[in-house]
Amino acid sequence: MSAFSIILVVLAALVVIYVINGIKIVSQSETMIVERLGRYHRTLQAGINIILPIVERPKETIARMNTGALRMVNRIDLREQVYDFDKQSVITKDNVMTEINALLYFQIVDPVKSVYEIKNLPMAIEKLTQTTLRNVVGEMELDETLTSRDTINSKLRNVLDEATNKWGVKVNRVELQDITPPESIRFAMEKQMQAERDRRAEILKAEGEKQSAILKSEGEKAAEINAAEAEKQARILKAQGQAEAQILQAEAEAKAIAQVSAAVAAKGSDPVQYLLAIKYIDGLKEMVSGKDNKTVYLPYEASSMLSSLGSIKDLFNK
Repeated sequence: MSAFSIILVVLAALVVIYVINGIKIVSQSETMIVERLGRYHRTLQAGINIILPIVERPKETIARMNTGALRMVNRIDLREQVYDFDKQSVITKDNVMTEINALLYFQIVDPVKSVYEIKNLPMAIEKLTQTTLRNVVGEMELDETLTSRDTINSKLRNVLDEATNKWGVKVNRVELQDITPPESIRFAMEKQMQAERDRRAEILKAEGEKQSAILKSEGEKAAEINAAEAEKQARILKAQGQAEAQILQAEAEAKAIAQVSAAVAAKGSDPVQYLLAIKYIDGLKEMVSGKDNKTVYLPYEASSMLSSLGSIKDLFNK
């Protein structure tokens, strides 16, 4: 083989290598930053892209792997990512040392800023999250920290989102996984919780007894009201019965008097004299009806009585 042929083969091989190095395939949800002669040139999209080797080259950046290790890569993942930070010691406002670990969900929305505005994006996000967590928790007491996770998450997300905006990063949410106070504090909290449960039980018991007494008194009151109402109704009914009986008796007496008067008048006698005589006789019967009564009472107007008796005699003789 001649020297010229060797040169052609070498040139052909170099051309093939050049072309192969110039073809860049970018996966979906990924991108690549391309620099030309050391300056930013363009951002490659998903699919097949052509670059000029030697003149253009992909920009390398630091990324965190699934194992937690950091590595230099030339592709930027645009999907939402999650960082699981190890537990760290945080001092609360009431000087209680507690351990907290958090989850951070973020997404790169501007690849250019994530490459050129910060040197080590994963470490910067991690340190920023840790310091922000210390600041937020340090402004709260332990009890408030344990019961206000949503508040802490919201404050962390707002602070981190604002701070990472210039890095082209969008912080979607922050979640606190565990808040672990010291053993002595946990023991004291358990005793406090037990005392609180006992207090609530006593309150519920007292409230139940109170309600029971109220219901019992209301029942007795209702029973007395019902009894009084029943007695009232009974008296009313009795009075109504007596009144109706008196009315019926009066009507019967009136009818009897009318019949007697008509009969007496039909025989030509005075009905009034007849009725007065009957009343005198009934009165005498009542006065002498007693067993030990030895006194005899005579009406004051004896002459009137005798004349009435005479009229009765004359009536029967007729």
